[in-house]
Amino acid sequence: MAKHKGRGWHTKLLAAALGVTAMAAATSLWTAQAGTVAGGPQASISAPEAEPKDRVAKVAADIAHASDRGAKGVNITIDDGPDPVWTPQVLQLLKDSGVKATFCMVGTQAEAYPSLVKAVVADGHRLCNHTVSHDTAMDTKSEAYQSQQILDAERMITKASGGVRPQYYRAPGGAFTPYSRHLAASRGMRPLGWNVDTKDFERPGVDTMVATVKSEISNGPTVLFHDAGGDRSQTLAALREVLPWLRQQGYAFGFPVR
Repeated sequence: MAKHKGRGWHTKLLAAALGVTAMAAATSLWTAQAGTVAGGPQASISAPEAEPKDRVAKVAADIAHASDRGAKGVNITIDDGPDPVWTPQVLQLLKDSGVKATFCMVGTQAEAYPSLVKAVVADGHRLCNHTVSHDTAMDTKSEAYQSQQILDAERMITKASGGVRPQYYRAPGGAFTPYSRHLAASRGMRPLGWNVDTKDFERPGVDTMVATVKSEISNGPTVLFHDAGGDRSQTLAALREVLPWLRQQGYAFGFPVR
């Protein structure tokens, strides 16, 4: 999976999240947040052997690409939101098309726009943890930093959704590490990759994006789009063409396997 470059918007997100990062106390923060119930009191950490109050079932730690709809399934994934301008438009388009998607949310965005997180859940879509600040160099950072980015985002998204937990974890720019994959899986979030990168973040043109999906969908079912980070009008236009085309080819829309 290729790294995404030149994302000035994410640099701003990272700067906005430095207050959160600076407060992270490595292991103590990780332990404390592993025992936090969204919207509820924090579990005591005085006894390390105590069971966390929000115990979750572990999932596989390898990176998922397949669809729960089988060989002719396709997974639409939407990254980096929610965004007050573009997410509502994406949601309406998906609703009109009868398509469910997986929304990979940045923690600071989810915290800023909880009503949009709830709207995503209400429409039957699934949530994915995309870290606190979308740092595409996460795989070069310490385990303590990776823990903070993943666990704080899990808490932010769960709180914003009203208690619905993210079911997947997608590393920004594909910057997975063995540690981050196993940490996410231990929290019930399947690491999530992609097979088709529309590169809509670069706004290459609607025709180019549509052509990319048509030529690369045979590589695998998980398609990457974005609903934040700038003007997403090309994304909307591409989705309007791609979704009916995929259905005409006999694909069924589903979710990534867990």
